[in-house]
Amino acid sequence: MLFDSSLLQSVLAIAEQAGDHLNRFYGKNIRPQLKADNTPVTEADLFVSQFLIEKLTALTPDIPVLSEENCKIPFAERQQWQTYWLVDPLDGTQQFINRTGNFSVLIALVHQHRPVLGVIHSPQSQHTYYALQGVGAYKKTPQKTTALKKQPVNLNHPIRIAVGSHSAKNKVRSILNPNFQYEFQIIGSSGIKSALVAEGTADCYVRLGETGEWDTAAAEIILAEMGGKIFDPRFQPLTYNQRETLVNPDFVMVADAQLNWHDVFQFN
Repeated sequence: MLFDSSLLQSVLAIAEQAGDHLNRFYGKNIRPQLKADNTPVTEADLFVSQFLIEKLTALTPDIPVLSEENCKIPFAERQQWQTYWLVDPLDGTQQFINRTGNFSVLIALVHQHRPVLGVIHSPQSQHTYYALQGVGAYKKTPQKTTALKKQPVNLNHPIRIAVGSHSAKNKVRSILNPNFQYEFQIIGSSGIKSALVAEGTADCYVRLGETGEWDTAAAEIILAEMGGKIFDPRFQPLTYNQRETLVNPDFVMVADAQLNWHDVFQFN
């Protein structure tokens, strides 16, 4: 299987089609339900999940698909996978329900436990962020496509931190070195916050709380290709499909992998 630009273009088309489906649902009166973990799910999540599974399976019949809405696959089975698709059909379901426009489609291809292709598509803005290992990271809008470049962070200026809520902002303050200044950007959807970091609108995105591996995989390769990275509270990389659980630890996404972030974050 070639992980090439032809495959990437096919995945970009699928992501945009999924976004079109979400936009159609967005115009309807959707009644959410609660999953076992008390997070909301809608018919839009389920429909687009099935759509992505069918489209990606047709594109690469030999590669399994793991979706947030179809993730009850035993570890004994999935640990045999060398390569698989990892998708979140509607990242930011609560944002979708609240009609903020801040939701996204996330698609990643994971090979030997590392994401090698990633797409974050925002259906409402029609902005798409994507990367392929060794090819670079890009932002596509209806007008143009631009390369995403490394975003150096200057610690003499306020560090711009993306978080999901006011309560998250207060939690994040507890792990910050008080010797620096900070500005917080509050926005929903893990994918949208990741995109802010990739394009340099935010210096980092901090998540202290549960997410799934599907929330970070696409961002992982996009950041890696433009000079950023993701790390956990031990400043170690996140893992993919290497544990029984698919729940991520707390993490930080940063635009500048070279900076000594140990100076900023005091997890202990």
